[in-house]
Amino acid sequence: MKQHRFDAQFSAIIELAGQFCRLTEANALLLMLEGPTDWQELKRRVGDLKIVVAADTDEELAGAEESGVAIIKLGMADSPVIEKLTQALLTGVAREILEPGAGVVVTYSGFDADTIDSFSYIELEDHLGRLTARDLKQLETSVPLDTLKVVIDLAVEIGREGREGKAVGTMFVVGDTRKVLSLCQPAGYDPVKGYSRAERDLHDARVREAIKEVAVLDGAFIVASDGTVEKSAQLVDAPYANLTLSKGLGARHWAGAAVSKVTLALAVVVSQSSGTVRIFQGGQVMLRIEPLRQAMKWKDFEYEPPPSSEED
Repeated sequence: MKQHRFDAQFSAIIELAGQFCRLTEANALLLMLEGPTDWQELKRRVGDLKIVVAADTDEELAGAEESGVAIIKLGMADSPVIEKLTQALLTGVAREILEPGAGVVVTYSGFDADTIDSFSYIELEDHLGRLTARDLKQLETSVPLDTLKVVIDLAVEIGREGREGKAVGTMFVVGDTRKVLSLCQPAGYDPVKGYSRAERDLHDARVREAIKEVAVLDGAFIVASDGTVEKSAQLVDAPYANLTLSKGLGARHWAGAAVSKVTLALAVVVSQSSGTVRIFQGGQVMLRIEPLRQAMKWKDFEYEPPPSSEED
């Protein structure tokens, strides 16, 4: 675990981010850290700005809360920074650390894993859409936040990665399982049929990888509130009355909106065309996430030697 010391680079990033906070009138400075730092020195550097720190473990956050710094524990050590950031914002709004319509300046490791080298300005209203603290608490009440987090993370990975180089669209319907299943019929072969509950638990990384493999099949995954996939490859047939969706959203999104309208479930829909993940509750989009399509790839420099003197 790295200690973030106030060397020249870390100091410069923190002070620039603080200045940018004031310039944009941002509501908070969010630090995505991979280790503890001198919290009192951090507060001194940024003055009276609201500081929020997000990290994966208690050890990385040690001493922050006692120093008056708001903390968000992520537990996502193996996830890309864009997914950690999304979860930090979602959790921050849920716990009312961040206001739903706030502007936030975020510092993070954009290039080197152990170095804070980047900062960005984020408008939560743009990134979280209609999401409010009350909405999110309702989501957490109907479906435990840890289950919702696991499903969203999986959906974002499917939207970003696809499968075997091809884009994949799919849907997860989470919670109120008995009523949801009454509105479903099989689209064909169900790959999860016959497996034990432990072998269908999305909290297990191996299960999530297996779900990615079968996400290309038609139909939805029906997920219980505890994260167990009850059925897959299900056609959801819920009434579409009194629904209004943005132009361009297809049958999968209409089905997600419809089933969330007539049940207490949430529908997490991955768009095949864009990879965008939308969470539906009560027939409306409550959260929209735009996954980073793919990591940066370096290309070797192509060099052609000059023609030999014999060819001149």
